[in-house]
Amino acid sequence: MKKLILLCMVFVFSNTFFAQTVTEKKAKAKTEKAKADVKKKAKETKEKAKKEATKAKKDVKEKAAKTEKKAKETKEKATKEVEKATKLKKDGTPDKRFKDAEKETKASATGKAKSAEGKAKAEGNKAKAKVKKSAAEEKEDMKETAASKAAEKKVADKATGTYKGKKVFTGPRGGKYYINKNGNKTYIDRDGEE
Repeated sequence: MKKLILLCMVFVFSNTFFAQTVTEKKAKAKTEKAKADVKKKAKETKEKAKKEATKAKKDVKEKAAKTEKKAKETKEKATKEVEKATKLKKDGTPDKRFKDAEKETKASATGKAKSAEGKAKAEGNKAKAKVKKSAAEEKEDMKETAASKAAEKKVADKATGTYKGKKVFTGPRGGKYYINKNGNKTYIDRDGEE
């Protein structure tokens, strides 16, 4: 009789033992599936951010090409105007009385052309600098650290609003800035204010 009871007890305990491993396996499978889903979503968002970044870079390149083209056109226009401005005698030879004026017009035309070209390059550089950051980079910038909070308390300038979730301060000469996550002042462009 004791053997029979003992055999039944072993049978009951062995069933509960195996039942626990089955539930553990199910839980493990669920967690692995959840991890796989998270990895898949992270991969998709990373690819999406990468596509947006490449699109933004392409737009900037196109804009820079347009501005360079415009600068070349203005340079060509200026040189044509200089050529037209040269004074000729009735027989078609250049008039030496206007030689100094011709030099001045050529110099001013080349100066204007170079100026236009420099402005076009500057616009292209500004556009490149303003390429949107990825969502992860923006999130990293938004974090406040102990250093930034301490620096914010030390600032004696006047707080005037918010920018990207940070307090905006106005300095003694009118410059606007905020305290970044490292505790340093980051100035805001006048045309970049929101």
